[in-house]
Amino acid sequence: MCRPLGSINVKAYYEQRAPEYDDWYLGSGLFASRERPGWHAELVRLQGLIAELPAVRTLDVACGTGFLTRHLHGDVTALDQSAAMCEITRERCPRAQVVNAEALPLPFGDGTFDRVLSGHFYGHLAPADRERFLAEARRVAPELVVVDTALRDDVEPEEWQERVLNDGSRHAVYKRFFTGEGLAAELGGGEVLLDGRWFVAVRA
Repeated sequence: MCRPLGSINVKAYYEQRAPEYDDWYLGSGLFASRERPGWHAELVRLQGLIAELPAVRTLDVACGTGFLTRHLHGDVTALDQSAAMCEITRERCPRAQVVNAEALPLPFGDGTFDRVLSGHFYGHLAPADRERFLAEARRVAPELVVVDTALRDDVEPEEWQERVLNDGSRHAVYKRFFTGEGLAAELGGGEVLLDGRWFVAVRA
């Protein structure tokens, strides 16, 4: 059922989406008319949780535009497969080392980092890629923090979504939604940092 996140179509989608990606966070552009009660307050809470993480060597996998990356303290490396996303992150997070590369496998040696952070990436992975990602994250760092999208009544736990970009193009994207407890169980146990209406975050 699941196509790997690294497929050509998905790569092209995120490369094309990069200039408008933050609209999803900010409720602007095509997201301006969406009803998302409590979204902004919960997003601020999520950003605060990330900012409160101890300042260590952190690898942000699938950093996107650096929207969450910028709140990390310490020695930060940000990785994304999209060159356009990486360019935005370099401008937004000038102190971070930004790497344009695939996440599977991670192009770093064993124990290079103290923490892996990944936001809105795990929920796009097919089953085999989930296992690979968790193995890779554990190989390069002892701690993993996963941020993803909360399970709600109006979505299925697992679904294919048709996503429309500003130019009218349509893209099929595989997506999963989580409870905090469910995500923690998948990660092999951990601390639920946020179990909200819109976002979940777990530290394993």
